[in-house]
Amino acid sequence: MHSLGNLYAARLRRLAIGALLLAAPLAAVGQTSPFMTGASALQTNILAWLTPIAIILVMVLGAMAMANRMSWGWCLAAILGIAISFGAHK
Repeated sequence: MHSLGNLYAARLRRLAIGALLLAAPLAAVGQTSPFMTGASALQTNILAWLTPIAIILVMVLGAMAMANRMSWGWCLAAILGIAISFGAHK
């Protein structure tokens, strides 16, 4: 026959195995893709570089418009480019 200590140890072992099996899917959910981490870091860096470039571009286009030296195609292309580059990450 089994002693009380052996029954307690067997129950504790089954409980520990059950807890590990229940916690295994939680560990899988917590992992993130290393590709997505790198891709989002790259996207953040590109947007950080594009922000001052877009500001300077708008300032140059404004100065060119004040001097009456600008084609409206350049203005529309700049607006479209800014909308594409800053609207894509959302």
